Amino acid sequence: MNLLIHPTYFPSISHFVAMEQADTITFETEDNFQKQTNRNRTYIYSPNGIQLLNIPVKHSGESHQKTKDVKIESDFDWQKQHFKSLEAAYRSSPFFEYFEDDIRPLFEKKYTFLLDLNFETMDFVSKCLRMKLDYDTTTEYFREVDANTVTDFRYLVDGKKDNSKFESYTQVFGEKYGFLNNLSILDLLFNEGKYALDYLKNQKLIIK
Repeated sequence: MNLLIHPTYFPSISHFVAMEQADTITFETEDNFQKQTNRNRTYIYSPNGIQLLNIPVKHSGESHQKTKDVKIESDFDWQKQHFKSLEAAYRSSPFFEYFEDDIRPLFEKKYTFLLDLNFETMDFVSKCLRMKLDYDTTTEYFREVDANTVTDFRYLVDGKKDNSKFESYTQVFGEKYGFLNNLSILDLLFNEGKYALDYLKNQKLIIK
């Protein structure tokens, strides 16, 4: 399939299922930024259950701002908080220590634009998965696309519209809270390591 999808912050498992199973990938970069979507957030499995990691962004005075123009708010030490949250959530997972030295720089480098960070998080995960990630980006925005030629998975950026259900795998706090479905790809990576790619290949997505 020829996939159209949003670049998000450490994307959900559903994003990576779609990307792994796609023939070509095009990332939407000409859309308007919308609050409370996964453009600047991801969800992990913390010792207290599901936890939101949110990137603070600067809001311009304009009513519509393109996502590619959105800047990260640097007045908050969000990177330190996010990394501490990942440590608390996954320190005892099978593969956190294996990837720790590689992921840490993403929480130390200063980013100006949200989109630059999002692309780096996806590149990082793809390398960890040994998954080839070749893609194009959009040059203009279309609300609708030709369903005969493009599979539009842009709706996945809104977690409320993403009803994907996947097979369970072992999670650190699974015995306490049960299996939590479709979290950040980091949850799968830290728990399944080298087996994560096979997992992605075997899952099914809902095409709307």
